[in-house]
Amino acid sequence: MKNIIITGTSRGIGFELVKLFSKAGYNVLALSRNAKPILELKLKNVTAREFDIADQSEIVKLSAFLQTQMKQVDVLINNAGYLVNKPFAEITQEEFKRCYDVNILGPSSLIKAVIPFLKKEGHVLNISSMGGIQGSVKFPGLSAYSSSKGAIITLTELLAEEYKETGPSFNVLALGAVQTEMLQEAFPGFKAPLSATEMAQYIMDFSLTGNKFYNGKILQVSSSTP
Repeated sequence: MKNIIITGTSRGIGFELVKLFSKAGYNVLALSRNAKPILELKLKNVTAREFDIADQSEIVKLSAFLQTQMKQVDVLINNAGYLVNKPFAEITQEEFKRCYDVNILGPSSLIKAVIPFLKKEGHVLNISSMGGIQGSVKFPGLSAYSSSKGAIITLTELLAEEYKETGPSFNVLALGAVQTEMLQEAFPGFKAPLSATEMAQYIMDFSLTGNKFYNGKILQVSSSTP
């Protein structure tokens, strides 16, 4: 039975991913600052932990947990995200930093902590955004968010190269519009063509099989970009 770690599981795509993996019979470690939504589901084979990916001490605690409890990780899905939607001139330094802490610095620290538990066949899947793709349509107010999502794309490419001989594999999905709470925060009133459950199903399937075909690739998963 494969062991799956997912971040950002209190709502949206991450929440749906936990339910799908559990239903399919996988062991899931669900990490989020708010574990209550997952705990209330009482899902089989799911462990939910309160976890702030931007807090280095939390990552140290997680490493100790993996050593004693999980011992091996097959898939890590870096799904947690932080959105700031403000004109550039109005974004505070603290808001900009929090965005980078959650969207790039935290995931990089988490990857470093999890790599010792990943075999060559393991898969690290980072969730980015179409806003992080060079040359894509950009939107005012998302300077911190989209630039941080661009950084996770480049990090994925670099890690794939660095670990290409030993594994694990690294890939990144740049998502377009999905009907989530975060989408409504970024584009109030916009109706996306895909639900969080539909996208979660695609992400789950890719996380389990995509590394057989890809390493260091950016896949643009977008039928619509606001």
